[in-house]
Amino acid sequence: MAPRNADGIYAVHWPRGGKTVDIVPLAKRPDTLEGKTICHLWDYMFRGDEIFAWLEEALKDRFPGINFVSYEEFGSTHGEDEAEIIETLPTRLKELKVDAVISGMGC
Repeated sequence: MAPRNADGIYAVHWPRGGKTVDIVPLAKRPDTLEGKTICHLWDYMFRGDEIFAWLEEALKDRFPGINFVSYEEFGSTHGEDEAEIIETLPTRLKELKVDAVISGMGC
């Protein structure tokens, strides 16, 4: 039980922690996906293999010249190699000339 003072009032603590990161502006979004290279990232859970195929099909119909880099190029973003994959991600995205990322995760 929380400590009570002489007036019978209990101490109360807010369960949420304090802010540790300042809000920053979002990265600039491309005006169009036409001719862009899109990367898929996935944690290998909940049907990403099916969903990314559907997304690619729909986006190719809408944006001519769009290209995709498969999640298989990177490996699972969740699991024993997660830290290494995330650490090397910025370099790999630059190497592959990726313009945008679709990150899929399942629960």
